[in-house]
Amino acid sequence: MNFYLIDGANHLFQFPVNPEEIHISRQKGYETITMLQHGEFDFAQGEKVKEITFSSFFPKDYDSSYCRYENIPEPSVAMNTINSLLTSKKPVQFMITGTPINVPVFVIAHNTTLRGGDEGDIYFEITLRTWREPRVSEKATSSKVSVNKGTPRSDLKEKKKTYSVKSGDSLSKIAKLELGDSSKWKDIYKLNTNVIGSNPNAIKVGQKLVMP
Repeated sequence: MNFYLIDGANHLFQFPVNPEEIHISRQKGYETITMLQHGEFDFAQGEKVKEITFSSFFPKDYDSSYCRYENIPEPSVAMNTINSLLTSKKPVQFMITGTPINVPVFVIAHNTTLRGGDEGDIYFEITLRTWREPRVSEKATSSKVSVNKGTPRSDLKEKKKTYSVKSGDSLSKIAKLELGDSSKWKDIYKLNTNVIGSNPNAIKVGQKLVMP
């Protein structure tokens, strides 16, 4: 049994010492909704991402009793390799020979420990999270499109308030009634010049004026 992290086709990192044990955490995803007078309800949302955790060490010197191969890397070089995968934004392949484990993962945590009695050796704990490419089913996409096509587009523009001219009205009177200030008749006239014409006093009954 050998442990590998494979970063692309050309870079393969083998852990020099196998861990004594490996932990794989599996959980079901769910959403909790609280309904008035009825309490909480859980709705399943499928399987969560798996977390894989194990610990081992990078030995300074080769020892055939526990090392998996002879040309083991320097502990600092091995540690830097793991750190580079930790900062990478691309998933790597994690594989354990002799087992079904062969999955794309992200390295999300890498903790190291130096022990006084083992000078030069670097102990570590690593956590991986399985990665899967997000996918949207064609059925869900087509359903969303059809709904959007059938739904009228809402007008988000603010609608201007209008006023219908009545008998005895003047722009100053309308400004006083609608805007609270008779001197704002000029603002009304500017907005409605095309409707009123060149003479601001020549407003006609029934004309619809846009208010500022």
